[in-house]
Amino acid sequence: MGLFDQDRDFVGYGRRPPKVIWPEEARVAVNVVVAYEEGSELSHSAGDGRREMLGEFPLSPDTTQPDILVESVFQYGSRAGVWRLARILDEHDVRGTFLACAAAVELNRDLGAYIAEAGHDVCCHGWRYEDLNVLSDDEERERLHRAVASLEDTTGQRPVGWFGRGSTKRTRKLLVEEGGFLYDSDAMDDDLPYFVDVDGQRLLIVPYGFVHNDGQLLGPLGNSTPAQLLDTWCRGLDELWREGATHPRMMTVAMHSRWMGQPARAGVLREFLEYAQQKGGVWLARRRDIAEWWLAHHEEFEA
Repeated sequence: MGLFDQDRDFVGYGRRPPKVIWPEEARVAVNVVVAYEEGSELSHSAGDGRREMLGEFPLSPDTTQPDILVESVFQYGSRAGVWRLARILDEHDVRGTFLACAAAVELNRDLGAYIAEAGHDVCCHGWRYEDLNVLSDDEERERLHRAVASLEDTTGQRPVGWFGRGSTKRTRKLLVEEGGFLYDSDAMDDDLPYFVDVDGQRLLIVPYGFVHNDGQLLGPLGNSTPAQLLDTWCRGLDELWREGATHPRMMTVAMHSRWMGQPARAGVLREFLEYAQQKGGVWLARRRDIAEWWLAHHEEFEA
């Protein structure tokens, strides 16, 4: 395998993106994602012998030492943060996508009931918030199957989408093998869905993204204030909206319960939803809706 033998697509739609026709001729399809990982992360309490680094404050790199403050940050996401975000979605009559680890929802089944009652959809984020690269084929297959069954039980719906942590090309083969998945979101390489071939079968990719993600507040690259994050989201929507006059686009805005669910940050979601709804020409859709629309209509889009 050399430089010119890579199994990667550097061209995509290129200069000729499809002229997508979204419902009501919207210029941009916007999907609001709430990532829910609380309780499924690595922790000493769960017997993992090490802890997560993605908390709320700088930590010692020695993850072998337990830290109840780190664990409590994740607990805030499930106890308070996720419900703050849920209230904002409800207030604006917006149905989004919960990117959920199955074990996390099992630890907070009331959230699963809320997801079903409110009409949100679920994208499978794995059994736990764990790196899939360290698993064997059989271990990853078993966890995938367990996660699907669990989320169907806790939320009343079978997840039809996937976004993992450390997913590989092997993961896509397991998605096709498992069946029932409409799309995979393990990609950050486009502003529109597209198809890939997986062992002779076509799989829809609905790209994710990190720029319009609250990881900009914290995480490894965290350097934004809530006001700056809101500005980034609105600027992103503005640019896609302008392009959408001739070639409609898709946008994902994503947040984590433990981060965006904090009162100093939750207003970013509220203000962005108000901005998008007032702007017009924006289809606020679940990820499942976007995938189903693309699968049903992609042949109609003029290249």
